Amino acid sequence: MPELKAVLFDMYGTLAGFDPPREQIQAQALGKFGLSVTTDGIDAGYHMADEFMTRQNATKPVRTMNGNEHWAFFARFEQLVLQGAGHQVDLALAGKIWAEVRKQKYEIVLFPDVIDGLDQLRSWGLIVGVVSNMNSSSDKLLHDMGLTGHVDFAVTSGEAGVEKPDRRIFDAALVKAGVLAAEAALVGDQLESDIYGSENAGMRPILIDRYNGHTNYKSHPRTTDMASTIALIDEMKSK
Repeated sequence: MPELKAVLFDMYGTLAGFDPPREQIQAQALGKFGLSVTTDGIDAGYHMADEFMTRQNATKPVRTMNGNEHWAFFARFEQLVLQGAGHQVDLALAGKIWAEVRKQKYEIVLFPDVIDGLDQLRSWGLIVGVVSNMNSSSDKLLHDMGLTGHVDFAVTSGEAGVEKPDRRIFDAALVKAGVLAAEAALVGDQLESDIYGSENAGMRPILIDRYNGHTNYKSHPRTTDMASTIALIDEMKSK
């Protein structure tokens, strides 16, 4: 096995999540419709909805949709969130609920364990990057997320023009890192876009399963937070 020289990370679900937590955002919106949810239910729902988004991005990326397509997509996305949470609603109601969710005040922020973990990896001499399907420039993404100075670079679908799992976005990241595919690990939370996509590009996939949606996954290494990810990478670089 070649020496590990770079570790690349997905953004949403891997390095960052909602603040306030997504179950709180959903509960606030759903209260106006007389519906209640649990954290486990919302986790199950987002698990299905995020996989739906991955499949969509592999065919027609969400960032390229017109207004009607965008509404239809997120109505279905919210319908899946609610299905996982135990509520069956039609698309019209799901669209109204999604509109209410969008009215809530929230942001995407780094998980508390991220900065120390990234700094640890760089202190070992590893190249650290971000590969994200977010529709943003790489510099803006790093600045907005507070990652400038903690990673070496980012590659976004907004700049690359393709979304994961398209191998071209991984190839672009490898060029920026200046390493061969077999010398790089990719840490991500989505099987299709992150794990299978990076595997297809020849990289070493690591599934980070912060919400325990893949507890029985065995095909590639699985971690649950940054600490367990760092420990695994320490083992990988020593082999």
